[in-house]
Amino acid sequence: MKIRILIGLLLGLYSFLFLAEFSFAEYGDIILNSKAESMRKAGVNDVMFPHWFHRIRFKCKVCHEDIFILKAGANDINMSLIMNGEKCGKCHNGIIAWEPLYCERCHSWEPGWSPGVVQYSKKIAK
Repeated sequence: MKIRILIGLLLGLYSFLFLAEFSFAEYGDIILNSKAESMRKAGVNDVMFPHWFHRIRFKCKVCHEDIFILKAGANDINMSLIMNGEKCGKCHNGIIAWEPLYCERCHSWEPGWSPGVVQYSKKIAK
């Protein structure tokens, strides 16, 4: 029971951070912007994948290696795949997790960062 309350509080805090329009990265989160040039043309920010948040909810094997290859740059992730239920769309389908209709939830990171694992925390106001 206490773990459910704790998870609920963490989810609430996480939602608040998105609603407050701040981006946070924790050690181990991942900046995804291998398609940065086309993303800039489309006017969207980089993706900050909150690895820590997913990891507290799921074991590694849920995503690796069935959905994502455990090697930097080895996964071609794009919105077409996600909307067709592949990659992130396996869970972000409106049943397991929210649908990929809220762009700012993923595309929340200030452009210009190097792709890869975040080595330190940084707060950026939008």
